[in-house]
Amino acid sequence: MRTKLEIDYAFRSEAGVKQDNDDTCNVCVPEDNLLLTKGVAAAIADGVSSSEGGGRASRICVSGFLSDYFSTPESWTVKTAAGKVLGALNRWLCGQGQSEYDSARGMLTTFSGLILKSTTAHIVHIGDSRIYRYRNGDLEQITRDHRVWVSKEKEFLSRAMGADPHIDIDYHAVAVEENDNFIFTTDGVHDFFTRRELLKIFDCHDSNLQACANALVETALENGSNDNASCQIIQVLKLPQETEADIFQRVSDLPFPPDLQPGMKIDGYEILREMHAGKRSEVFLALDLESDEKVVLKTPSVNYRDDADYLEGFLHEEWVGRRIRNAHILRILEPRRRHFLYNIAEYVEGRSLGQWIQDNGPADLHQTRTLAEQIISGLRALHRMEMFHQDLKPDNILIDNHGTVKLIDFGSIRVAGMDEIDSEIDHTAPQGTLDYAAPECLRGEACTHASDLYSVGVILYEMLTKKLPYGESDAPNPKKRLNYRPARLYNPEIPTWVDGALEKAVHPQPAKRYQSLSEFQYDLEHPNPAFGNLAQLPLLERNPLRFWQILCGLLFLLNLFLIFKT
Repeated sequence: MRTKLEIDYAFRSEAGVKQDNDDTCNVCVPEDNLLLTKGVAAAIADGVSSSEGGGRASRICVSGFLSDYFSTPESWTVKTAAGKVLGALNRWLCGQGQSEYDSARGMLTTFSGLILKSTTAHIVHIGDSRIYRYRNGDLEQITRDHRVWVSKEKEFLSRAMGADPHIDIDYHAVAVEENDNFIFTTDGVHDFFTRRELLKIFDCHDSNLQACANALVETALENGSNDNASCQIIQVLKLPQETEADIFQRVSDLPFPPDLQPGMKIDGYEILREMHAGKRSEVFLALDLESDEKVVLKTPSVNYRDDADYLEGFLHEEWVGRRIRNAHILRILEPRRRHFLYNIAEYVEGRSLGQWIQDNGPADLHQTRTLAEQIISGLRALHRMEMFHQDLKPDNILIDNHGTVKLIDFGSIRVAGMDEIDSEIDHTAPQGTLDYAAPECLRGEACTHASDLYSVGVILYEMLTKKLPYGESDAPNPKKRLNYRPARLYNPEIPTWVDGALEKAVHPQPAKRYQSLSEFQYDLEHPNPAFGNLAQLPLLERNPLRFWQILCGLLFLLNLFLIFKT
């Protein structure tokens, strides 16, 4: 049976010798679905006493982080989500500090946050609050104090939330074990006891977290703490575990639909005709009887009825599609009621880009740029969600009757945030279609935005030439992909600088490709001097027939010369 992440926690916060308590700490444990995709979040903050709004800043940071983090897309990694939330909070503190307190340092606070997701602890930190990990009698300080010492007696905070619009946040990811304890403290606590004292307190009270938190704060106050004293402890009771049987049970809650035929009705949809039947799925055109609109109904193949990997991938496609809203991404619709396993998508009346290439032959630059702009727009929407298509090819791009592009087939999409969740299912198998997938994907490496950019480059090359930049491959051997064939060999109308842009986009090494889709798109529309000033292609590559004609003519003249000379 699947187990979920379980924790226990306790905290204690005292003003100490000060009148006001500018420390804040809290924990948020969400419901089951978010517990899986986002994890548990905890934070502590110490408002800087020398800033007028330090206490308010600490409260806003902790409450804002614990609220906004869980509102970020589930597809984002913890590092991305936490970084964006803290960046927004920091900019707000900077602005409020200047407007409300008439000071650039009006709202300053330290911040240390912990996100427990799957079997990993993600720590984000700025300032001199601390997070320790206590495991099997050993204590490790994970965070680093952002302090600068100007003398043996005097030091100041070198980094804080609200100090500068551009924030530099420390990030750590550490593996978690059951019974690990994460201890959060402000400087009013950890500056007033030794490591030995902390270990002794924890050894004496580790079975009672509240007693331990109380003892840490009280010891610091007894030792002469002159600041607010706060401590928070998170103990990991259980880590999430899921066996293959658990996964199969989860993904097979709905039965497979019956053998569908035109005229049949299922859950308020009438089957009109079969559009595609393959080994892995069947696709039907259906009529939504409530809205009277045509939709596409996709069912899994009965060949994979007992394959948990396949079933999770089928559900994954719907999960991804319902989280993306872009004019160039196929809309996955939510069924009003569902008693069987299938997906519903919008119906696009048109044809695939693969069919378009066959029907139209080599495209001109204007057509290519128009379609490229839309393909890139759809990919950007995916990449903003930290999703990577991994199987971009002409057959997975639809063009409707008005010329609008739609990216389809989300079953292979890599979701960075989901990679952080441990699973029995292997998500590392090579993805993509051989002729269009980047070499690193075929090697089983993680696909990135650079991998999708490679696929776009291959597709645009094919649109302009009806050929592939490295020739067609009949075996998954990336080592053969070494020699780029200039597009101008097949289409002399292509400018040298466009050919240069295509060559850079499909470079075998990701680091040597464009670093962004926008940069590639710009170079497709504006001559790049780095490519435009390249020497002209050799005649052998530019026009092989003319090369051999000239060579034969020269040999003929040479033979005549030799004959007359003798």
